Amino acid sequence: MAQFINRREDVVTEAIDGVLALSGGALTRLDGYPHIRVVLRSDWDRSKVAIVSGGGSGHEPAHVGFVGKGMLTAAVCGDVFASPSVDAVLAGILAVTGPAGCLLIVKNYTGDRLNFGLAAERARAFGLNVSMVIVGDDIALPDLPQARGVAGTLFVHKIAGALAERGADLETVTAAAKHVIAGTRSIGMSLDTCSVPGSPKEDRIPLGKAELGLGIHGEAGVEQIDFAGARASVATMVERLAALMGEGPHVVLVNNLGGTSVLEMSVLAHDLLQSSIGDRITHAIGPSPLMTSLDMQGISISVFPADATELELLKAPVAIPAWPGVSQVRSLVVAPMPDGLTPITPMPSNHAGTRAFLVNCCNVLIAAEQDLNALDAKSGDGDTGSTLAGAARALISAIDRLPLSDHTQLLRAIGQELSQTMGGSSGVLLAIFFAAAGDGASSGLPMREALRAGLARMQEIGGAKIGDRTMVDALAPALDALGDSLSAAATAARKGANYTATLTRAKAGRAAYINARQLEGHIDPGAEAVARLFEHLAT
Repeated sequence: MAQFINRREDVVTEAIDGVLALSGGALTRLDGYPHIRVVLRSDWDRSKVAIVSGGGSGHEPAHVGFVGKGMLTAAVCGDVFASPSVDAVLAGILAVTGPAGCLLIVKNYTGDRLNFGLAAERARAFGLNVSMVIVGDDIALPDLPQARGVAGTLFVHKIAGALAERGADLETVTAAAKHVIAGTRSIGMSLDTCSVPGSPKEDRIPLGKAELGLGIHGEAGVEQIDFAGARASVATMVERLAALMGEGPHVVLVNNLGGTSVLEMSVLAHDLLQSSIGDRITHAIGPSPLMTSLDMQGISISVFPADATELELLKAPVAIPAWPGVSQVRSLVVAPMPDGLTPITPMPSNHAGTRAFLVNCCNVLIAAEQDLNALDAKSGDGDTGSTLAGAARALISAIDRLPLSDHTQLLRAIGQELSQTMGGSSGVLLAIFFAAAGDGASSGLPMREALRAGLARMQEIGGAKIGDRTMVDALAPALDALGDSLSAAATAARKGANYTATLTRAKAGRAAYINARQLEGHIDPGAEAVARLFEHLAT
């Protein structure tokens, strides 16, 4: 897999220098490249307890991204997924530790424990007051003698950092960190492994599966399970967390493992708050990338039963861009629609034939969803089928409130429904089509002429003409031939749709941005939908 790196050997140092150059002078590094990579606060004066953490790189923004007033004093960076050396850790300790002492916050991995631990011993030999805590918040592997340290480490960073900033002594800061560690629980899940720079990707997780409890270095989790969507995934993680959570309020940290889209993270956050532990979650951090695993398409959930003092420390503001802050979970606030957008609903009426006709047409579009998405993927963003199928499902759901016995009002009502439920330009254009057709019918035009009036208005506003590679290429000839028969209209629609496959330049729609080689030989999905609809009507 291609990645935006130069040389594998330089990826960590170049990334650190990129962060430093854009920090506005807030961050400084020691002159130890390439073997010693330590980032520290530029304003540090050693008057308070120093908070030092770190580990392998690849977890960005951790740990460099959390160096700043109120969190970490220094971060010690190793190679990707590799612990920093003893000398690197010692350099970090020596650079920031004054009379108040230093707390090392270490994730529970053998390399980190050994290297940070030995560096602490050597620093004590220099006469420095150094304590160390080890975070083991991962609950995924219950039989593991020592749990791994994962994203729950951020709770420790923030609370210890806030206490140190307020001038607490080393004993107090250390005790607070140990208390946070004792109460924090985390678990993760991913749909894919990560891509380590310069190494072949391990395709360990099959399509249709998710791995529960995999580590932040891509190490295997406790089991692979069938993937059944966001809600089921959250429920699986929550089941493990709930068994080890106490009662009472908790703060949750929702962590993006690096490759999950913002949209997906918001869905996962929604499902978490609706889950069996949702009523125990009073505050949230994220969803954000906090302790990532390069580009892993996954999520981790960490919970901590913060008391009032700890919640205040978590909420303490910091000028650190990577820290998202703490949000209070509140009930949704829903405002009423403005008067101008509240539709005037026509009187519902029933007509068995019209009902069956409309439902059958909607079912044609629903059945074609995947085929149309596949076509659209060749020339657009792959959602035409889903957009049309979604509108069709909405119409079926609204069928009981439509004026089925009054075709003039029905056309207008369909246009109104599509304007509210169908996204993108297609929804707007079809809403215009049906609204204008309804206006034509109300003025006395026969149905065919009313539909042609709707098409003319849609073309006038949308700008598409025959030959522009849109649904118009199938719809216009179909409506022209409708006066002869439905069979003739279906034939004309199919001919028009097939014609779009010969057009290597689109002049309207998203396909207008696609080059000729990608368009050639592929029918426009909107035209294909029209053709399939008329072919169904003809049979």
